[in-house]
Amino acid sequence: MLAGDLKREFSDMQGFSRANIFNIRQWYLFYSIMGEKVQQLVRQLPWGHNMVIVNKIKEPVEVIFYLTETIKNNWSRNILIHQIESGLYSRRGKILHNFEATLPAPQSDLARQTLKDPYIFDFLSLGEEAQEREIEKELTKHITKFLLELGAGFSFVGSQYPFEVSGKDYYIDLLFYHLKLRCYIIIELKAGEFKPEYAGKLNFYLSAVDKILKHEDDKPSIGIILCKSKDRIIAEYALKDMSKPIGVSEYKIVHSIPEKLKTSLPTIDELEKELSKPDGDKKPKSIKKNRWD
Repeated sequence: MLAGDLKREFSDMQGFSRANIFNIRQWYLFYSIMGEKVQQLVRQLPWGHNMVIVNKIKEPVEVIFYLTETIKNNWSRNILIHQIESGLYSRRGKILHNFEATLPAPQSDLARQTLKDPYIFDFLSLGEEAQEREIEKELTKHITKFLLELGAGFSFVGSQYPFEVSGKDYYIDLLFYHLKLRCYIIIELKAGEFKPEYAGKLNFYLSAVDKILKHEDDKPSIGIILCKSKDRIIAEYALKDMSKPIGVSEYKIVHSIPEKLKTSLPTIDELEKELSKPDGDKKPKSIKKNRWD
C-alpha cells in the first residue's frame, strides 16, 4: 500500500494517510491540465484552500476566478467556501445598469465587475415579508457580514444618512464609500418589486451627494436599487435616460440551518444504520412503548 510505504520511507514526515494520498493524486490530476497560469496561482494558496476548489469547482474559468479572488482578498478557507456556495462567480457583474452611458470606460467596467445580482442575505433572521426599515436595521446590525457580501472595498458611512436640499430634509437608506472605485455608493432598499419612480428618486439623491459630499478628486457617485424582485424590461426603460449611474439588483433572504438544530439532526451514518434495519425494528427513539404494547 502506497500510504504505508511512504510512512515507512519518510518516518519523520506527516501527511501520508490513505485519504491524504488520494487528495494529493486528485489535486495533481485536477491542476495538471489547467495550464501554467492556473498553476502559478495554485502555488500561492494553502493546501486546504486548493482542496476546497478541487472538490467544488470543475470549470477552468471558474477555478481561475476563485483562485484570483482568494489571493486578492486574502480569504480564509471558510470565506472561500461561503463565496463558492453562494454562487459568487455566477452573480458577479450581473447587475442591470446604465454605467456605459453615465461613466467613462474604465470606471464603468470596474463598477459593473464590483456589483452583483442577486445579493444573498443568508445571515438575516427575517421573514420574506420584512419591510425596508427592518431589513436595513438587520443589515447594519450585521454590518461585517453585509460588507462581506457586498465585496472588498466597501466602507460603511451610515444608514438613514441625512442631507438637506432647499430647506427640506432627506434620508439615504445606506451610504457607502468604495475605496477602489473612489466614489460614494448609495443603496436604496425596496421590499417589493422594482418601480420606475425609484430610479428618479435615486437620481436626485446622487445629484445631491455629488454636490454636497463628493470631493473634487472623487469619481461620480453610484446608486443601487436593491429590491425583492424586478421586471428586467421595465428596469431597463427606467434607467435608459437617467443622467446618473444606477444599478438595479435583487436581494434574497436565504435561511441557513441554525447551528443548534444542525447538532440535533442525525448524521448520514445514523440514517443509513436506521434504514438498514428490518421494518419491525424501525422505531423512533423518542417514542416510548405503551404499557399495553
